Amino acid sequence: MKKYLCALFAAFLGGCATAPKGLVPVSGFEVQRYLGTWHEIARLDHSFERGLTGVTAEYSMREDGGVKVLNRGYKAADGKWKEAEGRAYFTGDKSVGQLKVSFFRPFYGGYNIIELDREAYGYALVAGPSTSYLWILARKPELSPEILKRLTGKAKELGFDTDKLIYPGPVPEGK
Repeated sequence: MKKYLCALFAAFLGGCATAPKGLVPVSGFEVQRYLGTWHEIARLDHSFERGLTGVTAEYSMREDGGVKVLNRGYKAADGKWKEAEGRAYFTGDKSVGQLKVSFFRPFYGGYNIIELDREAYGYALVAGPSTSYLWILARKPELSPEILKRLTGKAKELGFDTDKLIYPGPVPEGK
């Protein structure tokens, strides 16, 4: 019975590291071009980023072949910066933008790049393991209104509740 429960638990955790049904992560992905700093332009609300502004994600390679993830944001209510360090690993072919990420090992969640600026790697639309998790990221703190409209339109078509998107904005001056 114990082995059965462990297998069931492992299957459940593995399911959290997948893409939402019907979503296809980008192919032709190049992790080296994705590394560096990304700014959060918009997100669906979730507890681990609630109240944060000026949110960035810094991606770098780990010695074990995975990707180091350093998320950072300013929480005005506390007057403090918050950071979380995680690790991400490809779930299959490294030319597909589908990874599993963990900030609390051994639990992993899906990190699925479903739209990407192929030319400059200047923006990305990222889905979590369900349509409750969505991020619009860009290399700069702002994204053109045209690109933002296109990305939110695509997200809406894919089943995300884009009316609930949060636009965290920059860090207040002097912080």
